[in-house]
This record gives sequence, structure tokens and C-alpha cells, in this order.
Amino acid sequence: MKVFSSSYTFDYSWEEVSTANWRKYCPWNDKSTHVIAVDTLSQEVDPATGILRTERLITCNQSCPAWVLSLFGGSSTSHVYETSYVSPTEKRVVMCSTNLSWANILSVRETVVYQPDRDASSPGHERTKFMQDAKITALCGGWQKIRTKIEEASIERFQENARRGREGFEAVLEMSRRVFGEEREREQAKLNVA
Repeated sequence: MKVFSSSYTFDYSWEEVSTANWRKYCPWNDKSTHVIAVDTLSQEVDPATGILRTERLITCNQSCPAWVLSLFGGSSTSHVYETSYVSPTEKRVVMCSTNLSWANILSVRETVVYQPDRDASSPGHERTKFMQDAKITALCGGWQKIRTKIEEASIERFQENARRGREGFEAVLEMSRRVFGEEREREQAKLNVA
């Protein structure tokens, strides 16, 4: 098993990050072009806790090492199942995902958490902490050398996608702030005229 962990502080409030998270794979994000579809399977709010629980299917198209395809077959299109929990009272988003494609060969379990970074924030300038952990385990029988190679190739791909994903999400956050700011200005101008 290989483990990947990263953390980052976004220069945006938790409200901005948790809202923009739903647009993470939109056209504003030119760094995550490998994500070709995001389908919401279910969404519900727990009336007792106020936590929004969402299940999504994420479809990706990315190349796989040729030697893996020659050994195991398969396709460059893959599916990921994601369950997210948004707690507005705790100001916390937790997203748990697992691969559906190649699941008999490789297990990828990822957890992402967004929450306010109280240490890096100041009044009027809130920041949000991003924490990501992934456990990657090759499941192909007794072939230790092949398992190790698959895990190493997977962790390299995961690291690259994580870096590009963070860059792309920064662009989404920047665009969201601008668009929502312009909309607030238009609404305020309407109120001032009335």
C-alpha cells in the first residue's frame, strides 16, 4: 500500500470554498480536463444535524501505462464513486471517494477535508484548509513486483492530478469570487435605483 497526503491553505473563506466545490470540474477549471462527467446520484439533508450528504459518480478519461493495459486489459475511461458530507454548523466538508473501475486490480480510497484555517485567518480575511489523504493498494495476487509498480505508477498519477486539481480549483475560486461579486454589485445597484 502507498499513501499520499497533502495539505494546502486556500486564500478564500470556507463559504466560498464549500460553494465553489460543486463547480470544481466546470469549464472554468482547465486543469482537470480528464474529468468528463459528474453525475449526482443522490442528495439529502439530515433534518437532525443539517448535514448535506451527496453521492456522485465521476467519470474520468486518462491514459493508463501501456504495460498495465497489456497485462490486464481495460479502458482509459474510469469511474469514481464519491460521498460528501457538508456540515454548515461545523463549517466542514468531507469527501470520501473510491475507484469503481479497475477495482479488482487496484483500490484507491481518498478522503478530502475542507475547513476554516483559524491559524491562517484574520478578521475580514478568512482562509480554508484543504487536507487530502489517499491509500492506494494493488490487489493483483502474489506478484509483489507488479503490485509495487502499479502502486508507484498510481501514486505518481495521483500526485500529478492533485497538483493540477488544486491549480484548477484556484481558478474556479477566483472566477466564482469575481462572478458573485459582480452579481452583488448589480443587485446593490438595483436597490440603490429603487
